[in-house]
Amino acid sequence: MRSRARVVPPGLTGTNPNLDDDGKVQNEIAIAGGDVKLDATADIRGSLDMETTDPWPANASGLLTPYGNELFVERGIVFGSGTVEWVSLGYFRLSDIDQDDAPDGPIHIVGHDRMAGIVDSKLEAPRQYAAGTSVQQVFDELVGEVYPGVPVQFDFDASTALFAASHVAEEDRYKFLKDIADSYGKIFYWDYQGRPQVVTAPDPTTPVLDINHGRGGILVKMARSLSRRDAFNAVVATGEAAGEAPPVRAVAYDKNPNSPTYWFGPFGKVPYKMSSSFITTEEQARFAAEQKLARSIGVPYSADFQSVVCAALEPLDPIHLSNSDKEAGGYHVVETLTIPLDAETAMTGTTRQQIWGGANA
Repeated sequence: MRSRARVVPPGLTGTNPNLDDDGKVQNEIAIAGGDVKLDATADIRGSLDMETTDPWPANASGLLTPYGNELFVERGIVFGSGTVEWVSLGYFRLSDIDQDDAPDGPIHIVGHDRMAGIVDSKLEAPRQYAAGTSVQQVFDELVGEVYPGVPVQFDFDASTALFAASHVAEEDRYKFLKDIADSYGKIFYWDYQGRPQVVTAPDPTTPVLDINHGRGGILVKMARSLSRRDAFNAVVATGEAAGEAPPVRAVAYDKNPNSPTYWFGPFGKVPYKMSSSFITTEEQARFAAEQKLARSIGVPYSADFQSVVCAALEPLDPIHLSNSDKEAGGYHVVETLTIPLDAETAMTGTTRQQIWGGANA
């Protein structure tokens, strides 16, 4: 196992940034320990907590100063031939630099992914977007002002998704963009290549990884719990239609009889209501409601697991989790992950069970 971190200027993208003219990595710093945490439920999805034995910055322009520099972090596997297969964990803006034992002790670094820049960059004055403005125009402008030249990635034609009415972004740049993404049933986050994504969450019924127990398995330990706190089994999405038409509305229900939160089951009827002025058609309302429900079904049964590290796993990825020969495994959706930067520590994560007892949700 090997991990690597390099200091890069803000705004670079890709999985191998900041190379010199000979293609060699520049500004690499030593990693003495730490991890990367990824949380699908947080506004800022990725955070970095690590230590380095590199020296304290000599001045304000030093590499390890929290004035705009970022860390690009990777974890990899060294093969017998000596080649390394790297997996990018993302770009993290330096936030806090501490040294408990100055002048020669290790330096503790805290960083956050690029959504922190969107959250911090409040609008200086309200900004109006007229009817007919496209979703792509809004994202390109509000993201581009913070990260010039970094392209926004959409999985739909955002250039033809037009505002039906005028909208005003008051102060909170992030909230305005997040509300737009929610209204289209999308998730908004920064990926491992340093790019903003506005996309549909992965299909929760198609697992990308088996975390299995026993011989040949990668599961180290698992704990589990049942709770109905914050759980719901229907989503009511409402919005505003154009002109004099009545407000639009759509409802998505958990209609699977095998689901623990079945709408007509003993769980009871617990709807969640979402409203957005960006929702202007019934079709849009229905898709937004369905996507919100799909990302929430299964909350009552959650698992905390430790496993051999799979650095390519991401929040909202569906997995198949098996912890015993006595019980059938289940399909889960990953909510949080902690990926260590050392060889001794297991990967940890939390999930909710998406499919109960092997039946489709």
